[in-house]
Amino acid sequence: MEAAMGLMRRIPPKHTETALSALLTLMPHHSSDLLAQVDQPLQVLCDVDCGKEFILCEYNRDADSYRSPWSNIYHPPLEDGSLPSLKLRQLEVEANDIFAIYRDQYYEGGISSVYMWEDDNEGFVACFLIKKDGSKTGQGRRGYLEEGAWDAIHVIEVGPEEENNNYRLTSTVMLTMTTDKESSGTFSLSGSIRRQMNMRLSVADGHLSNMGRMIEEMESKLRNSLDQVYFGKTREMVCTLRPPSEVAQMRMPES
Repeated sequence: MEAAMGLMRRIPPKHTETALSALLTLMPHHSSDLLAQVDQPLQVLCDVDCGKEFILCEYNRDADSYRSPWSNIYHPPLEDGSLPSLKLRQLEVEANDIFAIYRDQYYEGGISSVYMWEDDNEGFVACFLIKKDGSKTGQGRRGYLEEGAWDAIHVIEVGPEEENNNYRLTSTVMLTMTTDKESSGTFSLSGSIRRQMNMRLSVADGHLSNMGRMIEEMESKLRNSLDQVYFGKTREMVCTLRPPSEVAQMRMPES
């Protein structure tokens, strides 16, 4: 299992589904652990009852159906699918509306979904999802990318109701970019990053305010890490192997 997880951490996100399917065939007795621990690129389905798209993941899945955060109905229909309590459902509806505003302000489009459910410790868990298609045929406004996807998964475990609550955030971001233009050539970059954060916060401002602050701070850290690790190292390698013309001229020995 440890070797399988190490392999999945090194697989580009766009090949995750294929690799996971192969591992499930090789290790059927570890299927539940693999499905629970391996994050896959997010899929989207349309809620025909309200005409809105929502994101599919393991957290809104029951059997082969997925619950829509907009209508609270499973697609395909499922009679005995698990549902959040009335109080938690009201918080979920409010979270979806607020998170949609956050998504538009930070991502200039995309699709978001928020799911909540009770846990066994008298608290609850919330999952915040964002999917942005940045390709030139999707929502990429500048048209630079042949393919481009940003998938963000934020899972927050909230402790039992107290004056100060424990919040544990686990965030995963999967990034895929491919160019195929004469000016830039063919280039592919993909990877994923996961981080955790623990905080103990007052509930005076409400759970949504606390969770939103944590997600905003975490996403800022993740974007900086991706910029330094993926873009920074790639830029360093490219400039080392193929230095800009003015640098190359400076390095040329004088005749």
